[in-house]
Amino acid sequence: MKNLNALAISISVLGALATFLALGPLSGVYLIWAAFVAWGAFYALGADIAALQKLIVCGIFGALVAWGVAVLILAVPLAGPLGLPLWAALAVGLGVVVVVLAANVSALATIPATVFGFASTFAYLLQTPDVLNLDVLLSASLKNSLIVISLSVVVGAVFGLLSARWGAAMTKSQVAS
Repeated sequence: MKNLNALAISISVLGALATFLALGPLSGVYLIWAAFVAWGAFYALGADIAALQKLIVCGIFGALVAWGVAVLILAVPLAGPLGLPLWAALAVGLGVVVVVLAANVSALATIPATVFGFASTFAYLLQTPDVLNLDVLLSASLKNSLIVISLSVVVGAVFGLLSARWGAAMTKSQVAS
């Protein structure tokens, strides 16, 4: 079987399963859209064990930095004197400096994966009612962006690995025949 055909099968079946789990028995544990972002990032990073490791470490790091930026924006009262747009822009700029300089550490050197985690975190915070507040950000709940986006990154990375391995297995079985 051609590689693309095998991937069409493995990704579509596992994508359907991931969606069912996210909307059904694991509802609220991970976000399907964030898992799909991570899944795509897995393939963009090389679709191998190294990609899995980079994505999980850097994706969660990105979520952590974005979470810290959100806490900073809310906890430090500069939105009043500076205006929220300027204060948020400065805080995000500081977060980006952290992301880029952290790439000096080899485990955090995959900046695109970090950005995917960072962006997914802010997407969740800005699009989901009632989660961009200190009570939620500092809670140990699945509404906390750091927790739910980190779980989503891991789920997406694992589904990416499973789909790549399954696709490869289907390709090899047809080549050997």
